[in-house]
Amino acid sequence: MTDTTCHMSISLDGFVAGPDQSRDDPLGKRGIEVHTWHIGDPRATEADEIATGWLMRPRGAYVMGRNMFGPVRGEWDEDWRGWWGAEPPYHAPVFVLTHHAHAPIEMEGGTSFHFVTDGFDAAYAQALEAAGDQGVDIAGGASTVRQALNAGVIDEFTLDIAPTLLGGGERMFDGVASFDYEPVEVLHSPLSTHIRYRRVEAG
Repeated sequence: MTDTTCHMSISLDGFVAGPDQSRDDPLGKRGIEVHTWHIGDPRATEADEIATGWLMRPRGAYVMGRNMFGPVRGEWDEDWRGWWGAEPPYHAPVFVLTHHAHAPIEMEGGTSFHFVTDGFDAAYAQALEAAGDQGVDIAGGASTVRQALNAGVIDEFTLDIAPTLLGGGERMFDGVASFDYEPVEVLHSPLSTHIRYRRVEAG
């Protein structure tokens, strides 16, 4: 079976986004600090370039939470089409967890957003079917990743640990029952320590 992957950037104190997330500040206050390794910081090194390759490798389908898709809460009362402009970086079907139904959205470059109202398991099953042998990526945010970890579906999990303390925001591992992974590759730069984990098979 083709791997399911997940790649998340995180602060030393365990946050993937800072406090007070908003339309103008989608990563929360200072949340951008956990992402400087891949957004043009001049201190980035070859390690960050390699990790960016891990992050951007093509996948057959993606699963994300509604909060990652955009700032609209409750009923869909505006024509929001994601943070990424006319051509999002996914180039594949993206299954968005939501409590409010929405018609699919077709974007340029092959990305299509599909809105799933009956939970993570249903979204993941649809993503598996759409991905074929190209694999699924759990794109985030933290709540969706927690659900994927608790469901035991992630085969390869990569963390980019930034040397910063956010002090609050969206925690990564609250409510995760176990972490049955071992590190198989570690890279580091002044901006981040990149740890690639593989799931430890029982027995």
